[in-house]
Amino acid sequence: MSPLRQLLPGVKVRQAKIFAVDIQRKVVTIFQGEQRRYTEVGFDHLIIALGQTSNLAHIPGLAEHALPMKSMADALELRNHVIEKLEHADVTEMAEVKGQLLTFAVVGAGFSGVETAGEIKDLVDRSLQYYPNIDPAEVRVVVLEFGDRILPELPESLASYAQMKLTKRGIEVLLNTGVTEATATQIVTSDGQLLGTRTVIATVGNAATEVVQEMNLPQKRGRIYVERTLQVAGHQNIWALGDAALVPMQEGATEDGDFAPPTAQFAVREARLVARNIETVLQGGTPSPFLYRSKGALASLGSSRGVAEVFGIRITGFAAWILWRSYYLSFAPGFGTKLRIAVNWLLDSLINRSTVQIKTRRRAAARYVRYRAGDKVFEHGNRADGLYSVLEGSFELIIKTPDGSVATQRTFRRGEHFGERVLLGEGLRTGSVRAVEDSRALMLDSDDFQKLTRGMSAFRMIFAKELGLGEEPSPRSAGEAGDV
Repeated sequence: MSPLRQLLPGVKVRQAKIFAVDIQRKVVTIFQGEQRRYTEVGFDHLIIALGQTSNLAHIPGLAEHALPMKSMADALELRNHVIEKLEHADVTEMAEVKGQLLTFAVVGAGFSGVETAGEIKDLVDRSLQYYPNIDPAEVRVVVLEFGDRILPELPESLASYAQMKLTKRGIEVLLNTGVTEATATQIVTSDGQLLGTRTVIATVGNAATEVVQEMNLPQKRGRIYVERTLQVAGHQNIWALGDAALVPMQEGATEDGDFAPPTAQFAVREARLVARNIETVLQGGTPSPFLYRSKGALASLGSSRGVAEVFGIRITGFAAWILWRSYYLSFAPGFGTKLRIAVNWLLDSLINRSTVQIKTRRRAAARYVRYRAGDKVFEHGNRADGLYSVLEGSFELIIKTPDGSVATQRTFRRGEHFGERVLLGEGLRTGSVRAVEDSRALMLDSDDFQKLTRGMSAFRMIFAKELGLGEEPSPRSAGEAGDV
């Protein structure tokens, strides 16, 4: 991993959460920092490279219980999760629970699904020496694919070879099999099977990010539709690439093969073309269409085996695996990053796998916060961050009119709460709150407050009654109520 600031000398980098994009005004609204104050950043040209997110809502329970596989953070979470299941399985005396703990289900058999299954099998097999109460025969890694073959991006002969190798390693491949339901302890397949498992990894369900969906740009197949120049259809100064974009490779593209696949190989070339085309447009020239022919495709099967098609030549086994690693190493930015990755790969092949869980501390949804007298909790214009309940001390609310005079002033003391009205509506804080004295409060994050109001009628009715909104809070009336 390399920091963007190191990779992009001379480029101003700003890491923030995108709230909205106003195409007409040419402005991106972002939130940054603890107080979530919004900032508007203007643009002349906008490049959208946000990738895609996972949308698993169409399968009951999958969004709640499946682990995504989209980023390095997802991979780290999965690694910790697998080790945690091994730890539990080693000590449990309940056969049913042990079976669920040692069954790892991967939904989707594209590149991500196959490579994830292979790496899970590697991690588990090489870690079992530390878990004497787990028999290797008790471990199940299952890949479920709704289609009639795995790795549809590769020729059928290579896909068949890959499936044979996975099966030989003990990985079960269920074709023509989807998932219709998921719970914390099992999944139900499309053919009615019940598979007991406490680990489900979803590599399917790709969808546009929320920001992209709200931009109202032309979309096809869940991605932004662009011209061959990578300009968003109907917009001369907005460009899209990578997983976020549907890039036609020829005029009149209609079939799957007519569009660029969402892979790093194509995204790198698309990025270079966007840079050249923007420069050309700024100089008054005509942008060029995207032209690129794939050099091939590669996939790792784990256990130092892989499959590859390069310039029409099909390669399997160890040679394909080495080629796969060399190819992705070449894309790593910077010599230092390449060296670190190469050394890690070398050590991984020579010594045992580490079973240390690298835990990351997550901020609790409900947490205690302390303020000194005069400290600001939030200010007018901040994005609503949560609900505050006063435990000790007192807090003062001030709402001002446009001319700067005080319109509302109120003090919250022990047992009272503030900040909920905007959470039940839409918009920004309309007032400012500060601690009058040394004070302490219980804060509930906005996302979890929303979940509680949607899922618990008693909780919802408490705030609806206090705010005079009736039994069902209305987002519109809450946002217009003029409180914090």
